[in-house]
Amino acid sequence: MEYKIITLGDPVLKKGTEKVSEFDDELSGIVENMIDTMYMDNGIGLAAPQVGISKKIIVVDPTFGDDENSLRDMINPEIIETEKECELEEGCLSIPGVFEMVTRPEKITVKYHDVDGEEHRLEADGLLARVIQHEIDHLEGILFIDRLSTVKRNLLSKTLREIEEEGNKG
Repeated sequence: MEYKIITLGDPVLKKGTEKVSEFDDELSGIVENMIDTMYMDNGIGLAAPQVGISKKIIVVDPTFGDDENSLRDMINPEIIETEKECELEEGCLSIPGVFEMVTRPEKITVKYHDVDGEEHRLEADGLLARVIQHEIDHLEGILFIDRLSTVKRNLLSKTLREIEEEGNKG
């Protein structure tokens, strides 16, 4: 089942999320539906708030489904280490059509649980590190546009307002 993507302007995107404590069939279903939604919307990452669920759940696949080993579900993810910084272009399914350069750590170590409750640690760099950070931001109510300079956000204000208005219609 595919979820509807929540867009800019919906308050759920600006709220923090709850930690997952039950690793059960309901969680498995949410993760499965999030994966379907991410792929159907041509995304490489999706956080639960983007589908209206205020829980610490993300799914990531920087290969768009080309490598089945790259798909990860991360429950209660937490970045525990970062290295260097780099600037790359980002976009977001919740802010369609907007792409901007964002500075983030280039390499991270993240601690998380999988859908079965097993704890993992992952060292990630490049695109995978960026996608994980972007999605973890969603769990804290942070959008990538919040990481832009005031000048850049002001330049985008008309476009962002249009996205909000369009989202409020649906």
